[in-house]
Amino acid sequence: MDKQSTVVFRNVGQWYFPQTRVECHYSLTSDHQWSSSDWIGIFEMGCSSLKKFYTYTWALVPEGYTEGTSVSCWVLFPAHYLPRPSAVEYQFIYVDKMGKVCARSRSFTFCTPKPLEELETLKEERDEDDGEEELLLVIPRSQLLQSRLEECSKKQADIQQALDMAIKEAENEKENSRKAREKWERESEAMKEEISELRDNLRHNCDMLKKIDGKHKNVKYSQENLTSELSKLMAENAESQQRIKDLEEEIKGLNDREKEENGELERLKERVKKTSNQMKHDEEKRKCLQVENEAALAEVRGLQERLEASEHVAESLRRELRELGTRQGQTHTELHQARLQVAQLTLLLSEENLVLREERANWALEREAYKHAAETDTKKLQELSCEVQRKEEWLQEERVEREKLEVELGRERDSNRVLLSDAKRELQELKASVRKAQKEREEQKVEKQDLTRQHCVECGEGKQLVLLELIDPILSELADSPMW
Repeated sequence: MDKQSTVVFRNVGQWYFPQTRVECHYSLTSDHQWSSSDWIGIFEMGCSSLKKFYTYTWALVPEGYTEGTSVSCWVLFPAHYLPRPSAVEYQFIYVDKMGKVCARSRSFTFCTPKPLEELETLKEERDEDDGEEELLLVIPRSQLLQSRLEECSKKQADIQQALDMAIKEAENEKENSRKAREKWERESEAMKEEISELRDNLRHNCDMLKKIDGKHKNVKYSQENLTSELSKLMAENAESQQRIKDLEEEIKGLNDREKEENGELERLKERVKKTSNQMKHDEEKRKCLQVENEAALAEVRGLQERLEASEHVAESLRRELRELGTRQGQTHTELHQARLQVAQLTLLLSEENLVLREERANWALEREAYKHAAETDTKKLQELSCEVQRKEEWLQEERVEREKLEVELGRERDSNRVLLSDAKRELQELKASVRKAQKEREEQKVEKQDLTRQHCVECGEGKQLVLLELIDPILSELADSPMW
């Protein structure tokens, strides 16, 4: 019982009707630590155990509740779970997640509605020219409340109609925004495909340039192929530049479309503001009606006080009221049905207000998502434009390098021609030296033959044979060895 002061029950009635829902209003102080496991139960007075509840429901808090703040809350107990009419007294008990009692309400009972046996005294004004005084009229209270109930129902129907129109307009705006978003997504997909094609072309050009760099090493043996590939690359480069220009024009068109869609979003925002203002105006009307209803209730209380003051007049009229008892019972049942209808209409109105708030929140989230998607698309467009600019600079550098390569290729051609002429000249010199060596070899052979003949004459035939056997391998080695 230490935490009883953290929760306070408010507006607890003395009796409730089992045929209608029961609203339980309570306030959470800043010291209360709320949990989703907190619950509120209907117990009999003097109940000793928390397990002996008649019915219960979870303790709810409004959206956006933060711990450590005071807040007013309410929950509903369905009609088919309520106790039957009897003289037993009940009370609301708030139980936290630890199973401790935080608050107890005052006692109340469930009873059947009784027929109204009250009258209202009204003054009927007369013309002063006739000299007649004001006339006091005594009419059933049900008739007076019925007329006021009809006025309230008419005002509530007008508010419901305005609310339906606002909801319909919000749905139309949501559909328009959805169509605009689908259109933007289709255009974005087309632009992405175009950009992917451009990237493929740029990659193809990069691969071709790499192949050209690899072929440049063997430029002495494939000059004609290199020139043909360079011409093809120049043609593809021109096509890619034209494609880049076309893509830049398409990007400009998409930017213009984006500006138009932003303008359309601004117009939609203005329409949403108008609808929100209209709904605020309707809310103010509803509050005015509540104030009028409270004033009417205050007036009814004043009439009750006047009725108690005029009981001595009512005693003389009770005989006539007995005859009207049956009629009053019928009017009471009709009034009770009207009260039930009013309670249902107020519940429907609160549910519609809740749905409308949820739709406002969803619309705000969708609007933020659209803004975020538009910002990301613009960032992607900027990045792609920067990438295209970098590719253009890279292509410009590749052009400069290609021109340098062409100049170097011309130089290498000239150097190859010079080397070829030098090689031809050296070959001719080598041929001349070979011819000269052959002539010298023939002369040496002739000299050797002369020497052998001289040795044969001077020496005998035996010596000549021995000399020939010794000289032949030497001569064969000299013949096989090159002269240079």
